[in-house]
Amino acid sequence: MIRAVVWGENVHEQTNKTVADIYPEGMHACIADALNADTGIEATTATLQDPEHGLLQSRIDQTDVLLWWGHAAHGDVSDDIVDRVTEAVWGGMGLIILHSAHFSKIFKRLMGTPCNLTWREAGERERLWVSARGHPITQGLPDHFELEHEEMYGEPFAVPEPLETVLISWFQGGEVFRSGLTYRRGAGNIFYFRPGHETYPTYYDQNVRKVLTNAVKWAVNLEARISDVASAPNRVVEDALEPISTRGPKLHADGEAGYR
Repeated sequence: MIRAVVWGENVHEQTNKTVADIYPEGMHACIADALNADTGIEATTATLQDPEHGLLQSRIDQTDVLLWWGHAAHGDVSDDIVDRVTEAVWGGMGLIILHSAHFSKIFKRLMGTPCNLTWREAGERERLWVSARGHPITQGLPDHFELEHEEMYGEPFAVPEPLETVLISWFQGGEVFRSGLTYRRGAGNIFYFRPGHETYPTYYDQNVRKVLTNAVKWAVNLEARISDVASAPNRVVEDALEPISTRGPKLHADGEAGYR
């Protein structure tokens, strides 16, 4: 059973009637419902308003994949929680970044770039093309699918070159965008998925839900999380395979633990 946590900012649902009408239980709950429809996934939710944003260390330790949706309150996320999530990703926890979370602290931290883009909110048609047939994230999808109303994101998208581009979007106004990107940071698999503007019912779309379910299964790296190798501190190696003689003064005593 894959243990997933859907983190939602949960701000627009409380302040905007349109969003509240579409997602009465919150966007995070809608996404979790989509994941729980798969018998291999157990999804729970967390929000910005929860103690420690719902991401206590004990919970992170029991999370295989974290999904993150944010928009209006990126700056309200505690830096301590960003540090905690970063360490978990390096140690093998999967991370799925959704829509406007491209500008979240955690995504910027892991990408090391501004992660900015061009955008327009006009409710235009989005056509998503599968650019990596046979990839685990695109399994079961048609060659393309459409969302009748979405916010436009356009290139350039200031992120590092991805490992894979699995989905590309075309918008009614003519722009294109790399909408499904994979990365690896430490032992953690990361997927950025573009659709999901809060004033449209995107997360009820069956193809979108299929992508999310597939992405959770792809992002899991249980072997790394069990071994904890990726998040271990630097390791002193006193012995060498070949004969050597120490030259020059040493800063660290033999066997001393700590960082280099």
